[in-house]
Amino acid sequence: MKLLICTLLFLIITNVTSHDVYIVYMGGKGTSKSGSLREDQARLINSHGFTGFAVHASEEEAKLLAAQPGVLSVFRDKTVPLHTTRSWTFLEHQHDSLSATSHSGSTANGSDIIIGVIDSGIWPESKSFADEGMGPVPERWRGTCEETKDFPASSCNRKIIGARNFDKLNQTCRDFFGHGSHTASTAAGAAVFGVSYYGLAAGTAIGGSPNSRIAVYRACGQPLGCYGSAILAAMDAAIHDGVDIMSLSLGEADTDIRIDPVAIGGFHAIEHGIMVVCSAGNLGPTNSSVVNSAPWLTTVGASSIDRQFVASVVLGNNQVIKGSAIQFSHLCESPIYPLIDGVLAKINGSKDSASRNCESGSIDFSKIKGKILVCFDQDKGGSFKALEIIDKGGIGVIFISDDMNIAPSNDYLNVTHPISAVGFEDGYEILSYMHAYRNPTATILKSETMLSYKPAPIIADFSSRGPQALAPNILKPDITAPGVNIIAAWSKVESDSAIPGKELPDYIFASGTSMSCPHISGVAALVKSQHPTWDHSAIRSAIMTTAVQKNSVGAPIRKLPGLQKATPYDFGAGEVNTAQVTNPGLVYETTAIDYYNFLCNYGYNLSTIRLIAKDIPRGFSCPKDADADLISNMNYPSIAVSKFKHGTKRMVTRTVTNVGDEEDTVYTVTVDPPASRYLKVQVMPKKLHFTKENKKHSFKVIFSTDYPYESPVFGWITWSNDQYRVRSPFVLNIN
Repeated sequence: MKLLICTLLFLIITNVTSHDVYIVYMGGKGTSKSGSLREDQARLINSHGFTGFAVHASEEEAKLLAAQPGVLSVFRDKTVPLHTTRSWTFLEHQHDSLSATSHSGSTANGSDIIIGVIDSGIWPESKSFADEGMGPVPERWRGTCEETKDFPASSCNRKIIGARNFDKLNQTCRDFFGHGSHTASTAAGAAVFGVSYYGLAAGTAIGGSPNSRIAVYRACGQPLGCYGSAILAAMDAAIHDGVDIMSLSLGEADTDIRIDPVAIGGFHAIEHGIMVVCSAGNLGPTNSSVVNSAPWLTTVGASSIDRQFVASVVLGNNQVIKGSAIQFSHLCESPIYPLIDGVLAKINGSKDSASRNCESGSIDFSKIKGKILVCFDQDKGGSFKALEIIDKGGIGVIFISDDMNIAPSNDYLNVTHPISAVGFEDGYEILSYMHAYRNPTATILKSETMLSYKPAPIIADFSSRGPQALAPNILKPDITAPGVNIIAAWSKVESDSAIPGKELPDYIFASGTSMSCPHISGVAALVKSQHPTWDHSAIRSAIMTTAVQKNSVGAPIRKLPGLQKATPYDFGAGEVNTAQVTNPGLVYETTAIDYYNFLCNYGYNLSTIRLIAKDIPRGFSCPKDADADLISNMNYPSIAVSKFKHGTKRMVTRTVTNVGDEEDTVYTVTVDPPASRYLKVQVMPKKLHFTKENKKHSFKVIFSTDYPYESPVFGWITWSNDQYRVRSPFVLNIN
């Protein structure tokens, strides 16, 4: 087989100009080495965690490779999209009644924890990556710092302990567009005082685990994303180097694990004891849009914090309306500028519905010169509309958008252009003023920072939602963290976020699950530092079962758009709770056997699983009754059951381990069912007695109904004693 593959590769690489690049994945035990194969002909990935290579090939040649024994999958090397100060303080204090170690006062040092950030590189000169006060690099570290002319050896220190590049287009670890620097500093940046974005959001920038080390793996050379082959090579290197946690703010939807680079690399990472934290995606609010949903990945959704940026609108009658935006208006503070709305400014033949929303091609730009244009924004065009409007002669834009009075948004970030977004109620106030006055005028003031904004958090509209497509019997996302208008380190090359004529900013705002992912990576590092023997599943369990589901005013967390009550499909187990995460009481440990059984129930046969898995036990075999419904039995901190219909009765089993302060203790269960008397949830037993000799207990949950549900049903199972409250969501879906 090895000789045949080498022969095929020789034929393929002699004519690569018109061929695509394919990834050949050979699992955890194959071999792809060839003495005649140069690295510039096929990128080898086989030295540490798993085996494979990327090679130029035609579709027919790829099929030939896929047919060879030992080849698990062959798939096109396509681009995987990136999921692009105050947040930690907000997380600490949103629930003051919860007494436990806080983020800032934690006894966890974290200095021996290494976070591998697989992203677009790093800007090493940022103060967030200074190593002042840090001790020697851990002796177990096996990584390296790849030097180039623009990334000298001094770029690495006791904070950035390693840097590798896997982007073949740009031979450097330097971050040219900021994404990697932003995520790295959010996860583990040192405390930097006096940070702001041109005066906005002034304060101290700090990472979730400021004493942890950062290992940089540059796999993304363009803002649009990263090649799968580069991601796999970077994850393989991180396994070898000895990182404790991988943080990946990227991913795409795939329904086959064998062709998902993040799922492949993540499986082999957890085989080596490494936790893998990933973003959930920015395809919300569409249902079933969550990505990175393999059960060995920890998947993170995005929410807002209690900081808002107010861009006030002053009307000609001196009425002040507080809108929302991030911009630095140059307009006079007096309301001297003419106001016009989209319908009055419409081009002949345009529909009122289009011009009301100021859609491209619907506005007569001769009518808006020197004026502030008022637009509805039902299609969420936001900043992109403003660019065209102001470029064509308008001097400012007021957007009328749902929820803007009650939730922060990332849609209205324009830097230099005077814009403001208001809610419907305030929008109609503006329109009423315009109709009442013959020559209505207004101005838009530059943004100001407002703290302690309530309610918070709110699930961001862009945050991807469940149920997941890969395996509906696993709930994803797992957890939610801040991801709206997060300020963190940036590249000093990227200029799109700079005010013209001013110095490039050191720190900027960014929104996305890319920003929420490193929050959880930082939290995971803190947990790992206090519990070095815990594996990835125990850490994930601690993060999930201590999460909160209420906002800063004590009400259920809401979601955008529409501010409906959020569900576990929106936020997983809830918003991360930094106050209690290091001391969860009980944990759900998900073992390698759980993952092997998942692969069986997912539909893979034993021979395929033996190719994937590195150390599968000799006596392991797939259950004879393997079925996707059995995935619900995986020992996961949440419960998901699909195909739950009229007359259904389903039973799942879970096992918990006592990691609390008391060795001899009794936990009692409570069930928070949905608002329906037709659902029966039975937990057996109702009490779990832990002792020094018996730290593990299993329990069964039986769901039954005689009611024909038409939509998913959500609830919570909570184990508690005098000190701890261990809470798990469940979801029952009819599909």
